[in-house]
Amino acid sequence: MFFSFIFRAFKLKFRLAPDKFFIFFLLMFPCLAWQASAQNSDDEIRVDTELVTFEVSVSDKQGNPVKNLQSENFKVFEDGVERKIDFFQPIKKQNDSRPLSMVFALDISGSMTTAELLQLKSAMQNFVVRFNDYNSYFAVMTFGMKVKTVQSFTNRADKLEKSFDKILRDSEGLSTHAYDAVDDAVRMLKKKSPPKVGNQIPRKVVILITDGFPVGDTVSPKTVIERANDSETSVYAVLLPSFSRLQNTKKPLLTPLEVSGLIDKTGGKSFYATARNFDPLFKDLAEEITSSYAIAIYPSDKSAADKKFHEIRIVSNDKFSIKQNRSGYKIQ
Repeated sequence: MFFSFIFRAFKLKFRLAPDKFFIFFLLMFPCLAWQASAQNSDDEIRVDTELVTFEVSVSDKQGNPVKNLQSENFKVFEDGVERKIDFFQPIKKQNDSRPLSMVFALDISGSMTTAELLQLKSAMQNFVVRFNDYNSYFAVMTFGMKVKTVQSFTNRADKLEKSFDKILRDSEGLSTHAYDAVDDAVRMLKKKSPPKVGNQIPRKVVILITDGFPVGDTVSPKTVIERANDSETSVYAVLLPSFSRLQNTKKPLLTPLEVSGLIDKTGGKSFYATARNFDPLFKDLAEEITSSYAIAIYPSDKSAADKKFHEIRIVSNDKFSIKQNRSGYKIQ
């Protein structure tokens, strides 16, 4: 049909005799075939980019992370209708599965004590060591009145060591621009993190370390959540004793970060530090991050064309608790 259209168009345009038109077509055929091939190639690229991915973390009834699950352990529902899982991959050891890109966003506002910063330096160094067996890249940001990038993405331990030293020499400010910091970290992950590591797309994570009370932000929580969802980034919060000391009960109170939905709606989790030793907390955080799975589907032709938001619900066949980094998708 495509070529018959070309025949008619050239006959009308140039009024060629049949024998001359046949010669002209032979000369043009390679070009037309190349264009058709290129068009098919473009279609294949377009289809690949439509794969919609969700980051999922799984925990048992005791709240412990669950590893080593397979695709058959999950079901995916789109607008209430079960869908086939088109892509599945867990995070495992190096050369076996997905790499990680993480940004530390560290609160250095006036509410943070020097002792906490010193303990954090040690805990973060040990945390990074735990990821030696993974293809991991880290960046470090600080925030108080301003958000600053201390170290761009690197997998070199010596550079991270120097960046942690800089944090201790750079403590200032009374405001706590936590949402601004997460927003900058999300955009940094989208624009500057390695797009692929070992031919795999990394899982993107922001680790927000703060006392839990944002003050003076210029960006709204809703906007940060939308940008995090769009870039498939999960936000984890480490809430320090400077917040915990303000409460008299063992049960943690919800912070503004959690009330806003920033943690829950991006598939993250909050970790409360109540002791002087932060290492166990960061160990639990590492377990949580590495107990995640990438689950993806191809949108139907209707879903891809209607430009509407489609709700995605991922459940466990084993009745485990599921957290996903976003509630659905919309093809722009």
